[in-house]
Amino acid sequence: MTAVTAPCTLSHEAGIYELALHGPPCNEIGTTMLSALEDVLTRLDPAQGRALIIHSSLKSGFSAGADLRELHQGLVDRPEALHGPEIRAFLDRTHAVMNALDLLPMTTIAAIHGVCFGGGFELALTADLRVCDKTARFAFPELRLGVIPGFGGIPRLRRDVGNGLVRDLLLTGRSINAKKALDVGLAAQLVAPGQALEVARSMARQAIKFDPDAMTTCKRFMKPLPLAELELEKDHFVRLAQGPVLRAALDRFTSSTDVRPYLP
Repeated sequence: MTAVTAPCTLSHEAGIYELALHGPPCNEIGTTMLSALEDVLTRLDPAQGRALIIHSSLKSGFSAGADLRELHQGLVDRPEALHGPEIRAFLDRTHAVMNALDLLPMTTIAAIHGVCFGGGFELALTADLRVCDKTARFAFPELRLGVIPGFGGIPRLRRDVGNGLVRDLLLTGRSINAKKALDVGLAAQLVAPGQALEVARSMARQAIKFDPDAMTTCKRFMKPLPLAELELEKDHFVRLAQGPVLRAALDRFTSSTDVRPYLP
């Protein structure tokens, strides 16, 4: 059984859901992707699937993050779009999706290759487990834009790794490779290029063997949602987004001739 919702595909087989991201150029998270993920959430049934695998079918990577070109075009068309209430409404909508994925009563696994930056990194952090192939790279380049991660990145990252790494990623904007991700506990497994999805499938088959009540109880206990920090993150993002730095950074981004201007 397969249902298609651009720019992603949700499939289900033998108790396992798979969410394949395929929005070129690199699964940027804008209104189109957000609408697709909202639709996916309405079709995830814990009675039918006990595990969810999120992966990308694009060679470019897992996700390059927020759709900066869409954001820039929106500001060109409607400069008032960065006013507090509008940007807050978009963040509330995005957080609702990320929180719902985080709290799903099933084991969630992100199979990651290539670029996993910004909002894409924040999406990966909603997963219970992350399987990375050796091409995976992680970064939070938001400070280059004059903002902080706005989709829940800082609280979720702090939940999973030490504050030293959080400060390093945020304050330098540098990327780390898959080996480093494994070493610091960000990744559950490191696999050969092209093998992340198959390994994630094997993990999912093991995960669905357990009693659903025991699994969901364990997940709630081990992985509480840091709601207060998530709300505070939105407050900080809204304030910073209304300054001049973000608009100037978006102008530079959209005028760049680099093949992949999102790379640190």
